Amino acid sequence: MARKTTTSSPRRAKPRTAAKKHAASGGPLRRVLHVVGWILPGIVAVILILRFVPPPTSAFIITCQAERMLGLASGPAVMHEWTPMRRIPRHMALAVVAAEDQNFPNHFGFDVDAIARAVEHNKKSQSVRGASTISQQTAKNLFLWSGRSYVRKGLEAGLTVLIELLWSKERILEVYLNIAEFGNGTYGVGAAAKRFFGKTPAGLTTREAALLASVLPNPKRFSAARPSSYLLQRAHWVQTQMKQLGPNHIDWR
Repeated sequence: MARKTTTSSPRRAKPRTAAKKHAASGGPLRRVLHVVGWILPGIVAVILILRFVPPPTSAFIITCQAERMLGLASGPAVMHEWTPMRRIPRHMALAVVAAEDQNFPNHFGFDVDAIARAVEHNKKSQSVRGASTISQQTAKNLFLWSGRSYVRKGLEAGLTVLIELLWSKERILEVYLNIAEFGNGTYGVGAAAKRFFGKTPAGLTTREAALLASVLPNPKRFSAARPSSYLLQRAHWVQTQMKQLGPNHIDWR
């Protein structure tokens, strides 16, 4: 008696192959979404906690300390101390806004007009102009690293949105004033006032506040204690901008 042989139907094989391909292509995406689903709540929780608790350090401060320890960078010892907003004079906060992000009270983390102007400038000039807001700089300094890459900018944008959603404008500015680098290895207005002027932030004059705000584009190059002619001119411009904006430009207190 002949043995019957059976063959699989090609119509059944195709759907199985297609299903396998679909599973293979969807697998990495599902894994990424799964990881994001676990990490995102943790990031939100950290940002929410930092709305009320002073950050003990920042990613930039940790990097600077590591570079000093490993001998990869030279400079003075890293100095950082937290100063609550109520002890920071209004003109110090206004100086930073005037120098770095004059539209800070009005935007939602991103200044579209400043970005457009920067794009036009960079098309016509060899010098690169940035358009990062105080909110973006806070996100970058607190959680990320320096350098230019699409990955970092993408992470920075996402963190900026969360910070704007979960913090008040006053809190964003308070954290920025306490983690921004105002000199080589000098983080926050408390450390800067002590190191460069031998006083507390409350004792800073308008001129000293303008000098500190003026070094922010390149704190490793400029010094508020030994200002160059360029820095003095920039500080004068900052003071002019402060007068035009007026103290009520940041009216949270």
